[in-house]
Amino acid sequence: QVQLVESGGGSVQDGGSLTLSCEVSGHTSSSFCMAWFRQRPGKEREKVVSLGTNGLTNAADSVKGRFTVSRDNAKNTLSLQMNSLRPEDTAMYYCAAGPLMNWCPWPPTSYVYWGQGTQVTVSS
Repeated sequence: QVQLVESGGGSVQDGGSLTLSCEVSGHTSSSFCMAWFRQRPGKEREKVVSLGTNGLTNAADSVKGRFTVSRDNAKNTLSLQMNSLRPEDTAMYYCAAGPLMNWCPWPPTSYVYWGQGTQVTVSS
């Protein structure tokens, strides 16, 4: 049974930074496409950034240059370093895992396993 547990959310000021972590159990994270999604109030869940085969990443335009995804194979964790946070980044952030491929897909329906989410709030 694969389980994903996020941590690291919180409240920060506009321009601040946070690091989210996703602990993977039940399987090695390198066997999956791993992704971070977010769901803002009143919006659909959207992919923020993902990590596929050989470290290939793709990210939403809104976070490019500000958010960085990384994987620690030894700890079996996925991290999301978020810098220059903006109020519009306020959302529930979810870790997700799906079938491994070079470029991980965008639709949430392509992912099989999900964490419970961690809240990020950015105030102006």
